[in-house]
Amino acid sequence: MNDDPTSQVIDATFANLGDWRGTTMARLRTLIKRADPDVVEELKWKKASNPDGVPVWSDGGIICTGEVYKDHVKLTFAKGAALQDPAGLFNASLDGNVRRGIDLHKGDKVDGPALIALIRAAAALNRAGGAPAEGFSPGGRWRRRGG
Repeated sequence: MNDDPTSQVIDATFANLGDWRGTTMARLRTLIKRADPDVVEELKWKKASNPDGVPVWSDGGIICTGEVYKDHVKLTFAKGAALQDPAGLFNASLDGNVRRGIDLHKGDKVDGPALIALIRAAAALNRAGGAPAEGFSPGGRWRRRGG
């Protein structure tokens, strides 16, 4: 059992979904941690409709967020537009200048090696000074610092 309270909340959140979305998010999380053992896991953007917040994985800046919807789950890469995606994993938010997303629906298969490569590239970009601004939010909106 993990003693980190944030990890415990994320474990419980995914388990409590009780369906393919929780299983898929748990698999994605495993791949993220395998790709970057130094990744920091946080919960951000808590609100009444999502009191636990959004899982965020960072290393030198936000790598990606994990979001759960009724009919799909999503990884949003904060600086996805700056990343090479030779496997074509990005399938959402393709018209933006900064972020990119991966939407997965029931039955979709996760290309583990390609996702690991993408996570590693995002972490390397962050560590090289390409970290996103503090105001990034998973819906693609930018907030002013301190507000």
